[in-house]
Amino acid sequence: MFTKRKFIKTTAFLIILLTGFYAGFAQDDKKDAKAESEKTAPVGKPVMWEPVDIASRDLYLGPGGEEMKPDISSITFIEEEKKGASKKYRIKDGAGKIWVAKIGREAQPETAAVRLLWALGYKTEVNYLVPKLTIPGKGTFENVRLEARADDVERLKEWKWKENPFTGTKEFQGLKMMMVFFNNWDIVDVQNKILQADSSEGGKQLQYIISDLGATFGKLGNNNLFIVYRIGRKTGSPSKYLDSEFIDGVKEGKIDLSYKGKNRDLFTDITVEDARWLAALLNQLSDKQIEDAFRAANYSAEDIETLKQGVKNRITDLNSAAGIEKQTTARK
Repeated sequence: MFTKRKFIKTTAFLIILLTGFYAGFAQDDKKDAKAESEKTAPVGKPVMWEPVDIASRDLYLGPGGEEMKPDISSITFIEEEKKGASKKYRIKDGAGKIWVAKIGREAQPETAAVRLLWALGYKTEVNYLVPKLTIPGKGTFENVRLEARADDVERLKEWKWKENPFTGTKEFQGLKMMMVFFNNWDIVDVQNKILQADSSEGGKQLQYIISDLGATFGKLGNNNLFIVYRIGRKTGSPSKYLDSEFIDGVKEGKIDLSYKGKNRDLFTDITVEDARWLAALLNQLSDKQIEDAFRAANYSAEDIETLKQGVKNRITDLNSAAGIEKQTTARK
């Protein structure tokens, strides 16, 4: 009996001792993992929007300007990009710059949407629309969007609509409004990206951008029902864009955006003050700048006029909802 009791006590002691050792090791592992995470975490100031001189921005050349324009005198195919619904190829241009070429219906609206967001001060991709491009071994395509893959810009993880450093800020509220402004029906986290890039003030920025703005300038779905909200959606349809609504009304200081689709709850907290902030930016755009954004996307003269009118109508609606009496929707 004595031997059995002694065995039980010894066993219990060993279990307690081993448990203590394990807990210590586990704690050390957690500390090591945290230290490693902090050591490898991307460095930079999180930025989504910065104040800019809107009136001076060239919406034809866009965020890349003349300096980054692709040299399509010779094209080298690198590989096919597998992500996303649109056909994409990674290529090298005549100057050795790397681009992702997007083929299909999303190329034109995305080119224009990037320019309009960039004009307001939002961080964006750098892209250009090439009316006709031959990619060796793949074919000749019309209206190809080229998106830069610069050596000095590191593409990091995606950011989430419902969890990010900008939640509740005017720039984030403005970005959400611009998604409805564009009739973007593809509001999902996978379209968002963080870019680590050099800051003009020195150091690094972590730029929170929407990397894919292709599902724009068309029509949202017909309702907010699960799955069924997809019915009726259109991409890059100037006439549908012109005919669609942006704002349904104002109630108790909140803007009721005319959004139908996934993540509807994202758009229910927009205030009149938020609308005033965004309207103050949009009112600085000239007619020419708006036209240039669509001209850069190689739309026809008729479509440019339709899309421009759609943009101006929405600025007017935003001014009205924000209580701005003078409807100075755009400079000539």
